[in-house]
Order: sequence, then C-alpha cells, then structure tokens
Amino acid sequence: MSTTASAPTETSATESLELDALIIGAGVAGLYQLHQLREQGLRVRAYDTAGDVGGTWYWNRYPGARFDSEAYIYQYLFSEELYKNWSWSQRFPGQPEIERWMHYVADTLDLRRDIQLSTMITSAHYDERADKWIVRTDRGETITTRFLVTCSGMLSAPMSYVFEGQEEFSGPIFHTSRWPKEGADLDGKRVAVIGVGATGIQVIQTVADKVEHLKVFIRTPQYALPMKNPTFDESDVAAYKSRFAELKETLPNTFSGFEYDFEHVWADLTPEQRNDALEEIYENGSLKLWLASFGEMFYDEEISEEISEFVRRKMRARLQDPHLCDLLIPTDYGFGTHRVPLETNYLETYHRPNVEAIGVRDNPITRIVPQGLVLADGTLHEVDVIVMATGFDAGTGSLTRIDIRGRGGRALKDDWNRDIRTTMGLMVHGYPNMLTTGAPLAPSAALCNMTTCLQQQTEWIAECIRYMRAHDHTVIEPTLAGEDEWVAHHDETANATLVSKTDSWYNGANVPGKPRRVLSYIGGVGTYREKTLAAAAAGYKGFQLS
Repeated sequence: MSTTASAPTETSATESLELDALIIGAGVAGLYQLHQLREQGLRVRAYDTAGDVGGTWYWNRYPGARFDSEAYIYQYLFSEELYKNWSWSQRFPGQPEIERWMHYVADTLDLRRDIQLSTMITSAHYDERADKWIVRTDRGETITTRFLVTCSGMLSAPMSYVFEGQEEFSGPIFHTSRWPKEGADLDGKRVAVIGVGATGIQVIQTVADKVEHLKVFIRTPQYALPMKNPTFDESDVAAYKSRFAELKETLPNTFSGFEYDFEHVWADLTPEQRNDALEEIYENGSLKLWLASFGEMFYDEEISEEISEFVRRKMRARLQDPHLCDLLIPTDYGFGTHRVPLETNYLETYHRPNVEAIGVRDNPITRIVPQGLVLADGTLHEVDVIVMATGFDAGTGSLTRIDIRGRGGRALKDDWNRDIRTTMGLMVHGYPNMLTTGAPLAPSAALCNMTTCLQQQTEWIAECIRYMRAHDHTVIEPTLAGEDEWVAHHDETANATLVSKTDSWYNGANVPGKPRRVLSYIGGVGTYREKTLAAAAAGYKGFQLS
C-alpha cells in the first residue's frame, strides 16, 4: 500500500488543526494507540519523523538487525485475526521481515490515513487557559490538541556525535540506528565498528566476511548468549498460532513479558542440579537464561558471580585466545545487569584473519581525523568507513530533544536534567494531559518484551481517556504526592538489585551529566500491570482529574 496515497492532508503553516489527541510516533506503541483512540471516535493523528511506519524497525536497518524476542510473542494480542493472518519465517526474523509486518498492521487496520510521516514535532507547549497543548512541527504547522500522547520510544535518541572531529572524517560515518535506507557499501572496505553492545554484535558478525579489514573498538565487554534461530515450516507456524489464547493470558503477567518465567529457586537445588538447570536453559538459545533461570542473580552477589562464571566459561571455551578473553569477557559486573545480547558465531568472528579487536577502556578514542581514529596514546587507526554502535540517550532523550513545556512554562528537558521522574511511566507532574509510553520508571527496553509492555501502557492510556470522557473530565495530572510515592517505590525496587550498582545505559551512565536513576521499572511486568490497573480502578488514585 502506498504511503503517499493514503497519507493525511497536511496542515499549512497558516492553519491550526484541532485534535482530540496527537500521538508522537508511529511505531509499535503509536500504531496501536492510534487504533484504540480512533475506535473511541476521537479526532486523532500520529506524527513521525520517519519516512514510513515502524518506529525502531524503520530506523534500525543496519546489517544483521533482527528480533531477540521470539517473533510469535513480539506481537499485538488484541486481535486474534490480526495475529493469525501473519506468518513468521523464523524464530528470530530479520529487520526487512519485521518492517513488512509493521506495514501489514498499519494497512490491515487502515491507519495510514491518520498518520503524517517525515514530520518532526519540534515543540509542545501547554496552554493553561484553554487546557490544551499547542504543538508545532518542522513544517511550520500548528496543532491544538486536548491530549498529547508520546509513543516516541525508549531507544530512539542516538548518541551520534560522540567524538571530537567526526565532521573531519574523509569517509562515511553511520550510526546503526540511522542506517541509510538504500544500504551502505562495505564490501572490500576497511571498516571500524565502535561498540560491542547488542547492536554492535549484530553488525560485527554480519559484515566480517564482506569487508577487507574490520577493526572493532571495545570499551565495555558484554556477556553474550548464542541464538538458536530455526526456520519455521507450516507445522511450526500452526503450532505457535494455536497458542494465541495462552500467550494473550500469560505474557502480560510474567516477570519480563516473555512466555517463560523464573522456574527455579537457587536454595532448593544442589550445586549439580543448579548446573544442570543452567545447561538446559542455555541450550534453549534465547534470552531465557537471563529472564527465566534464577531471579536471585539480580539481588545476591554470590549467586550472580556463579551464574556469571558459568557464562564466562562458555565464552572462554569458544574464544580460547587469552588476549581475546581479556577483551571480550566481562569480569567487573554480573551477568544480566547489562542488556544481554544474543549472537550467532560472534565470538568466532574474532578468529578471522581480517578482524582486529582493539581495547579502548584504558586507551580511549580521543578524536576522529580524516584518515580514521586516534587513541589516547597517539595510535592512528586508518579506516574507510566508521560504524557507530554507540547507543542512545535512553528513556529521556526522545522527549528532551523536543521543546516540551508544561505548567508555568516549565521545560521537561530542564526538569529531567535535574531529576528523572514520572508517575508510573505514564504521566509527569506539571504536564497535564501528557500521557507517555516507553518512558522512564515503567518497564521499557530493560527486562521487558517491548510489545507486551507497550500494549499494556497504551491500553491504560486509552481506558483513561475513555473514563475521562464518560465522567466529563477534561484534564488529568499526577499529584506531586502520587509521583513521590511512585518514585520512592521505583527506587526502593531498583536499589535492591545489582542493576542499580552497575554502570550502563540502564541508569544513564552512558550520557555525561545525566541524572543517575535506573530508567526502567524492574519490579516485574506483571506487578507493574497490577499496580497501574489498581490505580485506575480506584478512580485514578495518585492523579487529579478536573
């Protein structure tokens, strides 16, 4: 279906469009939110900077990009028909297939007529006299809306300018989340990849056999688990589709929003039984070792060390080379306290003669020059292409890069530069009628299957707006006391874990000057669901309606 043929009529710079709800983003959350609010008869439109729908699956088209949630759970579960009329080819399919699925959703639900693409929201200011948001775009449009709903993504603000001198480089620099739609020619080139997180790993294992020489710059090594990615035949597809009702019931209530949940208690097993359990789960070839083996690994340092050493042994057996082991196997933080990547022959990639692993923790990259990258000791690494897998300003960046101003002209960027706070990750005190998904202090990106969590958050928002309309309310805002209570609960939950004690993007440590707080609620997806639904059932306890 043609995007341009069904796009909504754009507002001219001199007109002011009136909406009931404006959605920022047309990815997994934005598409479903649009569907739900439109079903209520609201005047609603979604805006996205991208040239098509898909959110993260539009932007992340780098070599090797694919799911690491099983395809049959990374799904919308509100419609059995929508679920069953799409068939996946693999357990963990790649980006082109995922993007086609996103198009299928948008077209099946006829969403494109209310989506405006290639449009950036530049500002959103709350008008206290009218109790409405005044929103402006980079096209000069002005939109007035009762509700501002942000579906802009937890990982959508790339850290793209990281090194001095990037503009001087004589070749192309690609950030993985802004990969050109037409692709990039790496064949026969000298390529640098900066970063070995989940994205960097996918790129490295995919391009190594195509480039002339690959230099991988490693600051923080990662625990990595091997991915088992079978191709599905008709019987496999029929089998997972037959589980629709089970998955719809189960996924929203597990710890992580995945189909599996913690099934062992460390103290109940002998050392031999524990090892047997770890071996069995490891062979599953998924994130199960992280999200459904022993929950105690997140709290108990001794148990964390035992499980971490189990993974290290697996990695050492494959790497063999002591130098590579030193560079690529973590020893200073526990398994699961960082985002755990899945990989396919990634470690073996470093045995290739054209691949060079370069440690930069103690000898960092200081600048980029026309020929390549310069390290602190003066070493110049000459390359033709630089690939930056340097991560994101997670959780906050997608919203602080918009000029959002609430009551009294307060700026969200300033507020979050001082202290990152939300109420259940669904609203922020001082910003009436701004409802958020994938925001800080909700289960988002960390320890959560994103579609499970985003569906729950968008459904809460849709039901909140329905409730308000039914009871003749026009404004909702968290109370300061309600927000204080949620922040305290969030921090108590997070600070009891080892995640809070480990530097990573989970707590903003990758962004200089960012206030430190675990960004995602890690009390469990099911627990979060219960708490948010309980607040709604109590007449939106912790929120003020008028």
